[in-house]
Amino acid sequence: MAVVTLQVNDTTVAVPAGVPLLQALAAAGVALPTLCHHPRLSPVAACRLCLVELEGASRPLPACVTAAAEGQRLRTDTPALQAGRRLIVELLFAEGNHPCAVCVANGDCELQDAARHVGMDLVSVPYRHPSRQVDASHPLFLLDHHRCILCSRCVRVCDEIEGAHVWAMANRGSATRLIAGLDQPWGTVDSCTSCGKCVAVCPTGALVAREDVPLGRWPTP
Repeated sequence: MAVVTLQVNDTTVAVPAGVPLLQALAAAGVALPTLCHHPRLSPVAACRLCLVELEGASRPLPACVTAAAEGQRLRTDTPALQAGRRLIVELLFAEGNHPCAVCVANGDCELQDAARHVGMDLVSVPYRHPSRQVDASHPLFLLDHHRCILCSRCVRVCDEIEGAHVWAMANRGSATRLIAGLDQPWGTVDSCTSCGKCVAVCPTGALVAREDVPLGRWPTP
């Protein structure tokens, strides 16, 4: 495979031609927060946290789906990129309900990690405080829509690795939500193999194993 040379924040790196720019960032020792990206799943560039400025491009580009090419010069640390990442994280917190102190994923949450990475110590936009549901119909797992950030990792791992096709996104805009089957309670979807892969790749506390939840914290089916 051909190797290309490019510059990341003035650091010269060499990577295989055509790999995602995220690989070039890693070679340069630059880590960006990512929420929708997972190394074993197809990229979708949904969260936009990995946007970079590429010389000659008319707008910032997502590093997870932009291919590395010879001579590229890119920056990850401009004030505009940093402000944009922080705003995205703030909006994710404001759009859902994320009471970290009582969340089973507290301390092991990628949304928390992203907040620390961008230096978010408060949310500057109004909270929406949506009224959402908890699906406790599955005997092994729980789905809390309050904490879902619509990253689609669960959809992709179920489709691409398990092949069960349980999950999908329904509706549009602020009404978008994760659904199981044909918008059924998760525990009633016959195609679910109870493999737990969706739980394993969830970056927040939206999909969790029942055994990890303190008694009395969640409803029973």
